Amino acid sequence: MFGHITAQTTTTQPGGGIDIMSILLFVMLGIFIFMMFRRNKKTQQQQATLQSQFAPGVEVMTSFGLFGRIVDIDDEENKVTLELSPGNLATVHRQAVTKIIEPAAGVPAATEVPDDASSLTAAESGNTPAAAETPEETLKRLNDEGKKDN
Repeated sequence: MFGHITAQTTTTQPGGGIDIMSILLFVMLGIFIFMMFRRNKKTQQQQATLQSQFAPGVEVMTSFGLFGRIVDIDDEENKVTLELSPGNLATVHRQAVTKIIEPAAGVPAATEVPDDASSLTAAESGNTPAAAETPEETLKRLNDEGKKDN
């Protein structure tokens, strides 16, 4: 009777040892760790490239949304002094500066607005001045505008 029990416990089941699922688990874990280190290395390279472009006079944006111009860089203490507006300075950690703002190339120049209303009646806008049109010409123009179907 004991021989029959020991015979059942000593038989090995098929698939003993390392199966394919264990190998796949270790492969996936290795890929995950590789991708994590690769992403960190890429981020560090981008940060180093960005910080090498820092110089006084460069327009930047901080990680918390402040826009300003670099006034001074203290490499020893990792501090950057930003001029937010004329006369307003802020000192931030060097790593808080996350983006360099490039000046827009295709921005049109601001149009000059005159102090008086002369530009509203000027001939350069395409309209003729109201004083130069006689009442008969005005009636004719207004009547012709309604006859666009002809």
